[in-house]
Amino acid sequence: MVQSFTPRQRKVRILATLGPASANPEMIAALHRAGADAFRVNMSHGDHAGHAKVIAAIRALEKETGRPTTILVDLQGPKLRVGTFKDGPVELVKGAPFALDADKAPGDATRVHLPHPELFAALEAGTRLLIDDGKLVLRVQSVSPSRIDTVVEVGGKISDRKGVNVPDVVVPLAALTEKDRKDLAFALEQHVDWIALSFVQRPEDVAEARTLIGGKAALLVKFEKPSGVQRIEEILELADAAMVARGDLGVELPPEQCRRCKKSASSPPRGGWSRCRRQMLESMIVSPSPTRAEVSDVATAVYDGADAIMLSAETAAGAWPVEAVTMMDSIARSVESDPDYFRRLHFTETTPDATTADALAEAAGDITRTIDADAIICFTFSGSTARRVARERAGAPLLVLTPKKEAARRMGLLWGAHAVSTRDIGSFEEMIAKGKRMALRHGIGKAGSKLVMMAGVPFGTPGSTNVLHVATLTGDELRGYS
Repeated sequence: MVQSFTPRQRKVRILATLGPASANPEMIAALHRAGADAFRVNMSHGDHAGHAKVIAAIRALEKETGRPTTILVDLQGPKLRVGTFKDGPVELVKGAPFALDADKAPGDATRVHLPHPELFAALEAGTRLLIDDGKLVLRVQSVSPSRIDTVVEVGGKISDRKGVNVPDVVVPLAALTEKDRKDLAFALEQHVDWIALSFVQRPEDVAEARTLIGGKAALLVKFEKPSGVQRIEEILELADAAMVARGDLGVELPPEQCRRCKKSASSPPRGGWSRCRRQMLESMIVSPSPTRAEVSDVATAVYDGADAIMLSAETAAGAWPVEAVTMMDSIARSVESDPDYFRRLHFTETTPDATTADALAEAAGDITRTIDADAIICFTFSGSTARRVARERAGAPLLVLTPKKEAARRMGLLWGAHAVSTRDIGSFEEMIAKGKRMALRHGIGKAGSKLVMMAGVPFGTPGSTNVLHVATLTGDELRGYS
């Protein structure tokens, strides 16, 4: 018996990061009730034992609710950081010299350890080093194999393990570190649904990660470096989803270019990959309500057609995690109730690939809008058909029926998808009957409702989408569900 559960009353999905403020079963359940569709486990913090407990709590919640619940593991990537300081934070004064070197001894107001030999080889005089998300700026004066001499251009406090950004050069760092490889193996053993690859600079990074994953999870790439943005088309060809990580990217890019980059990664996808935005309600880390600018930022992402919007420290370490999810859900619902919402979604043309599946997905969207269908019902094995249909942003609920629990779970980052793990169909007649039955069970449709159905013949064969059918719910079918 398939459990029925109510579809979310919004299309955009909410991804909530778990951390010290939310990594217990009670809080995870509260975030889910508030509207979280997917949960992010950040491998930059914690250990495998702690993460395993969090993943187990999410799976227990999924079993309790019957709703496939998405888990994304975010790999740390080659994050550049300074070492530690002997006597705590120090103040760097504008115009003063400051060195970063290979000496592992704790630092002081004149120097600090830099545990990244790649930087000594890549930097040259005149390049900038941005510390702590750009709060401090150092200008390189000279470089040797073991020391980088700089002058402070923008001063301030610097403390242990603050991040280092290098906007002026491409640092020859692979996206997967040794730690990432161990974390990836752990994540796959835990059967998570998505892997996020951090600091992607080259398509080769994505290809390597995809090989290691071996189809056991979907792959999301994070754009955090200008060098990655410069090869965005090549990278997206190899990914299942993209995230604009505006914290690091915003540090390295001039402010006027950030919006253009965000729009590039949010363009309608070829093949139906998902698009995710992050860092949106940061003031709610300490405040129960967001700023107007943050509300506008979330609303703009929803208007732009993002598949998912993400909460990071707001839910991981903030004082108001449930309120942050509730606020994001409320903003999204408000935007999607705007009469102009769907018109704005289609400002940018979505061009299908020259495949039968893409042609049928586009036709399904057109038919849904023309006859004002109440739902699109998609029978899929891998989920690729559902991604193509979601790309059309037809407006009607998208009911995704799949025999693969793994495919249903991955739908948590897909716009408008209501995924159900259920037994596969074996005939055209069964497709129609089951589609109607599942629509009624999940509260979609009424007498006279039109349902647009998509499937592939032979049934149960991945990648064979070739059937598009319109069915009508009748009074006889409704009587058993009154």
